[in-house]
Amino acid sequence: MAEETIWVVWRQDDNGNRYEVARHASREAADAQAAELESRGHKQVYWVAKQ
Repeated sequence: MAEETIWVVWRQDDNGNRYEVARHASREAADAQAAELESRGHKQVYWVAKQ
C-alpha cells in the first residue's frame, strides 16, 4: 500500500520562527492557501513542502 503524500504549508515570521500552518492532501490546495496567506502583505513568508 502506497503512502499518501501530505503537503504542508509553512510560515516564517519576521523573527525567523517557523510554524506549520496546515496540511493538505494535494499540492494545489496547499499552494492556494499559501498564495492567499502571502497576498495579505504581512512580513511573514509562506511556502509549501512535501511531508
